[in-house]
Amino acid sequence: MSVDINKSDGPADAPRDAAPAAPQAIKAVPVRHYGRYVSAAVAIGLLAAIVYAFAQGKINWAAVPAYFFDDRILRGVGQTMLLTVLSMLIGVVGGVLLAVMRLSKNPVTSSVAWFYIWFFRGTPVLVQLMVWFNLGLVFEYINLGPIYKDYWSSFMTPFLTALLGLGLNEAAYMAEICRAGLLSVDEGQTEASHALGMSHAKTLRRVVIPQAMRVIVPPTGNEVINMLKTTSLVATVQFYELLRYAQDIGQTSGSPVEMLFLAAAWYLLLTSVLSVGQYYLERYYARGSSRSLPQTPLQRIRANLLSLGRPKGGMA
Repeated sequence: MSVDINKSDGPADAPRDAAPAAPQAIKAVPVRHYGRYVSAAVAIGLLAAIVYAFAQGKINWAAVPAYFFDDRILRGVGQTMLLTVLSMLIGVVGGVLLAVMRLSKNPVTSSVAWFYIWFFRGTPVLVQLMVWFNLGLVFEYINLGPIYKDYWSSFMTPFLTALLGLGLNEAAYMAEICRAGLLSVDEGQTEASHALGMSHAKTLRRVVIPQAMRVIVPPTGNEVINMLKTTSLVATVQFYELLRYAQDIGQTSGSPVEMLFLAAAWYLLLTSVLSVGQYYLERYYARGSSRSLPQTPLQRIRANLLSLGRPKGGMA
């Protein structure tokens, strides 16, 4: 049987040396997300309505920048930050001690820590502040023997009242945060440390706590921000901080609502600064758990700017 090698399998009129047709470019059609457009329009509409409502109100907006850097306001900001730092210091130190006591095998120390956490978490911080402030009605003197003795009203100043009320309450919350962080560390780390001859205290200090910080830092950052805002409650115990100074200026200047807006603006500014610090602190303690650290805001901005100069469809 013979085969005709000159016979073409294609059409009779097609040239044999014709080049193959180039593939056509694929035209990608993006998916329409109409729900996003609707939700964006609704959000913008609500925002515009709120802005319009405040624009129509009888608000002296010029009073806000006029008193924004007033000496009394700046003094209040300093007192607020001081109270926040000292209260968190008491809360962190007390929380670590309470967490260790709670995890102790000693039933007495564990029960004492549990009762402390139960009591201070179960009562509002405003009630605790008022109790500290009014204990002078119950105790006339504070008598610590040969160390210290004075009238309770002279001893329990508004600053000490605010510091004890906020710091001791915060210690209860930090105790649970620290306990969760300590429990997140594998028990094998402790066993290995003890096998190397390390004491229990040294194991906590050198092995357990550094690894637990990755779990402790994020909620602690939230507690710092929450503490900054909670300091506004100490105005009820006659301690002068940001809110109390703003209220006094509002009463004397005839702009009480405007001064509340001013105080809110300062709280937003301070919490924003603390949020940035929390981000970098979390990034620092994530070094041992992530293969690559997340980009900082500046790095993301730089990457987006560099991507604008790259040609489409290829590498720069």
